[in-house]
Amino acid sequence: MKDERISVFDIFKIGIGPSSSHTLGPWRAAQLFLEALSSKIGLQNVQSLKVHLYGSLAKTGKGHGTDIAVILGLSGYDPVTVETASIDQILSDIAASQTTLLHGEMKIGFSPKEDVIFHKSESLPFHPNGITFFAECGQSGGFEETYYSIGGGFVIQEGEHSEGNIKPVELPYPVDYASDLLQWHRVSGKEIWQIVLENEQVWKDETAIRSDLMNIWKVMQESIFHGCQTSGILPGGLQVQRRAAALNERLLKGIMCTECDEWVDSIRESGAGFNYTLDWVSCFALAVNEENASYSRVVTAPTNGAAGVIPAVLQFHLAFCGGTDEDIFRFLLTAGEIGSIFKKGATISAAMGGCQAEIGVSSAMAAAGLAQVSGGTVEQCLMAAEIAMEHHLGMTCDPVGGLVQIPCIERNTMGAIKAITASQLALQSNPQDAKVSLDNVVQTMWQTALDMNHRYKETSEGGLAINIPISLSEC
Repeated sequence: MKDERISVFDIFKIGIGPSSSHTLGPWRAAQLFLEALSSKIGLQNVQSLKVHLYGSLAKTGKGHGTDIAVILGLSGYDPVTVETASIDQILSDIAASQTTLLHGEMKIGFSPKEDVIFHKSESLPFHPNGITFFAECGQSGGFEETYYSIGGGFVIQEGEHSEGNIKPVELPYPVDYASDLLQWHRVSGKEIWQIVLENEQVWKDETAIRSDLMNIWKVMQESIFHGCQTSGILPGGLQVQRRAAALNERLLKGIMCTECDEWVDSIRESGAGFNYTLDWVSCFALAVNEENASYSRVVTAPTNGAAGVIPAVLQFHLAFCGGTDEDIFRFLLTAGEIGSIFKKGATISAAMGGCQAEIGVSSAMAAAGLAQVSGGTVEQCLMAAEIAMEHHLGMTCDPVGGLVQIPCIERNTMGAIKAITASQLALQSNPQDAKVSLDNVVQTMWQTALDMNHRYKETSEGGLAINIPISLSEC
């Protein structure tokens, strides 16, 4: 995917949990199919519709809500704006009536159980996350299109060579490799965030960039705060107890906060020391991914399964290191560029590369962002990203029951802590002495992904997924 120009807003997308590749991507694919169907055939001609899921989408789609996402997408709902509290009722109404409104406009017969088909023993050749839509349109015949959800909410149509939402542009500082960032820094004297900002202004002006990035952070922080106030059992059948709320209550010694700013002030005032800070980093990450597992709104960073790492590290910086709004801006620009380098040079899809492609990449992104706002040089930021990924290489994706819960939620706490450690190591090191570059690690990650057995790539057919004695009728 070299030479594709990816915006930071392609890396950070607002959506619904629990998975960017298995929920957000198929949702977007359904929307793309409706657009094509409407323009080429006309929705009024549709008599019936079937959805075929292949590979990883079929094997872990139930636990990841792939069928739910597709149904909502076909029914005219958008993951950025849908009221998450209304999802259960929407699905219940569709199941009861055995009908849906395509694009919210055209009623057709539709059975969620019969018309979304899971082909668990079949995979399509291009990518493990394949999805085919087929509409029967009477005299107009059948209309079929296939899409692939390639990670992080990115979708590509069969026969295309790039994601439909990535438009060809010429950037002032094109970047495919970490070495490109170093080159542009040496030529221009700009830091990573400044290089990225210049590039982003090809798509929108600085005022809009700042506003939209602050909105990204707003959604991230809301997912932390809401997750820290919400207890109970996560959906899906594993009976996993949410932990962030109880940890939040213990750390704040029972102090109740109704506003996020008040809550952050209470965190600063209620304790100190290494263990206290460490507990909060874990709490922040747990909160986001418990929200993600509950079909709540989160931000891909770069995926949903790894959505807690970057918010946890950035919230740590704001709560304990005196971070400012300007730091949020610079952190996200820096982190986004690191995510783009991994996407182009390797993958951010667990179905292609295992969990190293999700938690590993998010940890590298967070490490670079933290190094940036902590006064690190460009070389130290890249070193921080390299250190973080180096110690995630080979991590498998083995979700128990096909749910983004075990071990996914705890892995976000580990990724956040590794990011902070990697940043600190880089800040206390001379990058000139480093033996491994970020580009070396990206290449190694991709080679590892290619060598990894398919059972460890989000299939729930290996690792913890087959060694935990749990039987789930739902999953």
